[in-house]
Amino acid sequence: MLEVNAAQQYAATMDSVNLVMGARPVGTLDTVWADTVARNKAHIQIMLDKDFWTTEDLTPFQNAIK
Repeated sequence: MLEVNAAQQYAATMDSVNLVMGARPVGTLDTVWADTVARNKAHIQIMLDKDFWTTEDLTPFQNAIK
């Protein structure tokens, strides 16, 4: 079984947060962008539901899926 590294998981989830909270790239179709945002929000929610978090600030995760 692989060991969970919370710092790596946090960084990966922050990538999704930054994507969701950022601007849509120029030239990206509305439908493509909506799908991208939905998939990343789903990823963030999955990560919020994990039980390995300790002292990490999960506020950015919560804000991104509002």
